[in-house]
This record gives sequence, structure tokens and C-alpha cells, in this order.
Amino acid sequence: MDVIDPNARVVDLVGLLTVLNNNYEGKADLYELAMDLGIDIDDMMPIVYTASYLGFVTIGGGDIIISGKGSQFINSNIKERKRLISDSIKDVEPFKTAIDLKEFTLDDLLSELERRGVQNYNSPQGKYDLRITLAEWGVYSGLISLIGEEEFRVNE
Repeated sequence: MDVIDPNARVVDLVGLLTVLNNNYEGKADLYELAMDLGIDIDDMMPIVYTASYLGFVTIGGGDIIISGKGSQFINSNIKERKRLISDSIKDVEPFKTAIDLKEFTLDDLLSELERRGVQNYNSPQGKYDLRITLAEWGVYSGLISLIGEEEFRVNE
């Protein structure tokens, strides 16, 4: 099941795709990329997996390769980038479940994710992580609106 990692941020996606595109001509060894960026590979993997789930990169054999969608993202303006993210997150959790609920509180969404077997937000900081993920990806892209302190609505 594809789930946006709670530690992945949009700014990380922009950075990863920009470096891949500009410094590596679209393809890099993951370990070499982490070394060049000066970060631990384990710290880089949340955005790598998220970028893969969203279709912006492919990973395999220790390499990461920017996809056509990833190149399109890098070469787009902010409005188009938001549209690409919005379109891409619809098929991954927690947004797949959020779309089914249409309007929800954080507790509603947490309960439904747990019922569906999504374990990424079952931790002491799970509710906080979910709120950040919804804001970082959903509200930023325009897919979701915040309508109360802990209430959200899908904009479709």
C-alpha cells in the first residue's frame, strides 16, 4: 500500500528532483546522491519512496531515475506543480481515504486509515504527523481545505 511518509515534505520533493535533473542528468546512484547531499541515506528514503509512489521517480538496482512526470514538475510553474501534486496524491494514502470521506476530522481519518490497515500514523505523534501530511501535501496542492481546527474537506 502506497502511503506518503510523514517525514516527506514538498520542499524535499522539489530539492530531490532539482538535484537529480540539474546535477545528475536525471539518474543517480542513491548512495552517491546521499553522500553528495551530505545526508544519511536513511534520512533521504522517506522522500525517495514518496516521490516514487507519486510517479515522479523510479527506483531500482540502487538507482533513482527522474520520470517524465518528474521532469514536467521541475519545468513547471507553481500553479502547474500544485496541480501535478494534487493529481498524484489522489491514489496514495492518506488522501485516497480522505477523498472517500469527503469531509472529516483528524480522528475520523485516523480511524478509517486504521480500519483499512494503514499503520503509518499509529504512533504517539500519529495525529500530529497526519495533520502535517494533510497540510503539507493536501492543502498546499489545493486538494483539501482546512474548514476548522481539525476539520478538512476534499475540494472535488
